[in-house]
Amino acid sequence: MGRSTEAIAPEEAVSRALLLVDEARRSGTRRLLGIAGAPGAGKSTLTQLLEERLPESSCVVVPMDGFHLADVALERLGRADRKGAPDTFDAGGYVALLQRIRSAMPQDPSVWAPMFERELEQPLAGAIEVDAQVPLVITEGNYLLSDDGAFAQVPALLDARWFIEVPDALRHERLIARHVQYGKSPQAAREWTLGPDETNARRVAATRDRADAVVDLTAR
Repeated sequence: MGRSTEAIAPEEAVSRALLLVDEARRSGTRRLLGIAGAPGAGKSTLTQLLEERLPESSCVVVPMDGFHLADVALERLGRADRKGAPDTFDAGGYVALLQRIRSAMPQDPSVWAPMFERELEQPLAGAIEVDAQVPLVITEGNYLLSDDGAFAQVPALLDARWFIEVPDALRHERLIARHVQYGKSPQAAREWTLGPDETNARRVAATRDRADAVVDLTAR
């Protein structure tokens, strides 16, 4: 994409997000910030930090994970054993939502986005309200910088594209703990982390150089 990728710290990420909010308010057109990264890298951690540090009502987070195919669909398609791969998402639906969010005018009604409920391990439709007057929409997920299918349309819809990076050992530790928290046995959690999750992580790592900036969350 012809852009250089620079490393930034979390505090610099907050400053840049504040600039995006300011640009949106001055121009009267909202900004979209995309945050990509492998499973367990800390995408939710960074978005939570931004939500806490940005002015109230200045941003809303729309995760890509809301476009997971439901387990019943994955079983029917024979893809349940690799849940989280690019073709286990409704990528076209995600792109269509970003297009709606990007084109919304301040007088338009809210757009409603899906979310992914981790306790159920299922997507929930119409769970996140994107008010048309919110200046910054933050979207995060594995494949925001991918050139796979409909995902290839996502980067052009974003005003800023960040990639989160942490050492693999730390990422694995976080993922195993998350899987255990949501019901897997320690052995099953480890097998899934080093199996399907790691296969997807390698796919995501290949998109790193398409980001504008790389955020290091090792200390968080």
